[in-house]
Amino acid sequence: MKIIFLGTSSGKVSVSRNYSSILFSSGKYNLLVDAGEGISRSLIHNNISFDSVDGILFTHLHPDHSAGLPGLIIQMKMNKRKKDLQIFVYKSLQNVIQDFLLNSYILPERKNFEIEYVTFNENEKIKVAEEFYFTGRKNSHLNKLESYTKIYPSLKLFSGSFLFEVDGKKIVYTSDIGAEEDLSIFDEINPDIVISEANHITVQSIIEKYQASSSRIILTHYSDEEFQSISEILANLPNATKDRIEIARDSQILEI
Repeated sequence: MKIIFLGTSSGKVSVSRNYSSILFSSGKYNLLVDAGEGISRSLIHNNISFDSVDGILFTHLHPDHSAGLPGLIIQMKMNKRKKDLQIFVYKSLQNVIQDFLLNSYILPERKNFEIEYVTFNENEKIKVAEEFYFTGRKNSHLNKLESYTKIYPSLKLFSGSFLFEVDGKKIVYTSDIGAEEDLSIFDEINPDIVISEANHITVQSIIEKYQASSSRIILTHYSDEEFQSISEILANLPNATKDRIEIARDSQILEI
């Protein structure tokens, strides 16, 4: 399994890094996790063909995680993709994505491949491929928007953190979260790797949470301005902790 960081930036645009996106490549299936603006260019930059992407999982639909989808579909069409594309999405968000593509003038009849929507519920273990599964649990990232559902009844909210299980390895991905308590969503799991965002919570809280564990910690979703301060914090850690925590970079590849 390879984990390729296609983008590590926060929602604040960077001239040198792409928005958050990760490719899980098992050799049997290539799962793209999130597709923010610039994802098509990022795939090209990393020599990953559009046709090799088997599926896309959305953690939530903030633009820095989803706005690149129509452009990616168009690129697949222009490159004459034939095989079906799977889109994994929380059950209440399927219609949102379908309408997004339709209103981007991407009509089902005008492309040469099908999109298969695979919806999931909280705590539902979804099989992606042989020995490749994910489970999503809601976090608090979008809680502040819940009061607006009375004003906008069509507003559908879900933001998830995910457990990936691949070939016996366990990877927890926080995605965007809303509070330190969200770091405990998969507390019963002893993950091999934790991929944590480092923008909406402090790095100190991430370190404290996992200090007693043996998990490898990868920090992503940070702004350019935050990079220096995070680097300084990590440089001053005890060696035992420093050796298993790092800042992700665009195009970085982890082999597990």
